[in-house]
Amino acid sequence: MLNKVITIYVGNNCHLCEIAKDLIIEALKATDWKYNEVNISNNVLLREKYGLRIPVAVNPEGSEKSWPFTPSQIKQLIL
Repeated sequence: MLNKVITIYVGNNCHLCEIAKDLIIEALKATDWKYNEVNISNNVLLREKYGLRIPVAVNPEGSEKSWPFTPSQIKQLIL
């Protein structure tokens, strides 16, 4: 069974990350999906991978959507 969790990679003091998190929460309403927030600040590998692209939403299969994204695009990630 698919793990129904969208991961959002964020950083410290990232106002776009806060906007993105609110957008994801809104997009997941009326679904059984959850979100997991991961701060990349203390992880060298995650900073190298996502540092210039945060916020980034990732579905359980590894598909990614970098900012900017819309609620519709987040919904596409969970189909």
